[in-house]
Amino acid sequence: MNNLVLLTLGATLLGCLLVVLGVHAYTKGRAERAALIDRLSAAATAEPPGRRRRFRGLDRRLRRTALGRRIERKLATTGLDLTPGEFFVYVLAGVAGIWLLAASLLASFFGPVAGLIGLWASNAFLNWQRAKRTEKFINQLPELSRILANATQAGLALRTAIGLAAEELEAPAGEELARVSHSLAVGRSIDDALAELTERLPSRELVVLVSTLVLSNRAGGAIVGSLRNLTVTLEQRKETRREVKTQLSQVTVTAYAIPVIGVGSLLLVDAVLPGALDRMTGAFIGQTAVIVAIGLYTLGFALIRRLSKIDV
Repeated sequence: MNNLVLLTLGATLLGCLLVVLGVHAYTKGRAERAALIDRLSAAATAEPPGRRRRFRGLDRRLRRTALGRRIERKLATTGLDLTPGEFFVYVLAGVAGIWLLAASLLASFFGPVAGLIGLWASNAFLNWQRAKRTEKFINQLPELSRILANATQAGLALRTAIGLAAEELEAPAGEELARVSHSLAVGRSIDDALAELTERLPSRELVVLVSTLVLSNRAGGAIVGSLRNLTVTLEQRKETRREVKTQLSQVTVTAYAIPVIGVGSLLLVDAVLPGALDRMTGAFIGQTAVIVAIGLYTLGFALIRRLSKIDV
């Protein structure tokens, strides 16, 4: 009987000890998790030296919306040092400014039209920045391929070679490869990390390079020889793209000169006949003519840009 009492008492004490240890481990784990979240949040919101973020409250609320997430994705591909909140406020201020400017210089009817054009121009600006960054990245691809080939020939693993290329190359290639290296460091596969890179900076040259790296990583093979041959090909494509861009520069200038001529003609009419635009846009037929003219100018701009776009 005494042995049974002692056994029960010992089991009870052991159970209490295990409960205390479990509660201690649970609270310690929660504290470490909270500390980790705080460090990651501080790192995500850290400000570079001399750069003070504005409109933080608006930025936090905007990021919760679909529009804010879309702006954030576009800003991430452009390399601009702006938050979604800052970009949103700057766009609203710019739209308001050109609205008032068009209404005062031309006529009140042109205020909303200029505002819509301003919204379109903000989206076009992001697309232009993304295309510019992608073009600069494409020009760095031959050097990137050469660094990867040299690092692989020296016996380094592909993950290490990507990290080395991120340190050697300037922006935007260095920044983008640093993102890939960080993704690999937290356990992402090479296929997924490189696929995200092609989504951020879509181009045929990058797709070819990524396909070569992925296939060589999966099946093995002479990756050094493939990268050497790819380097030569990328250099040739770089020169070809430069020649095509030079040949089409006059056409590109013509495309942008068309809307400038339209705005200039309106200013000229208003200067020769003061108040003519107010009288013209005061009638329905005049408003319809202006809208049709803007549509034709836009169509001409789009057609010229489309005809001058040659994929190399």
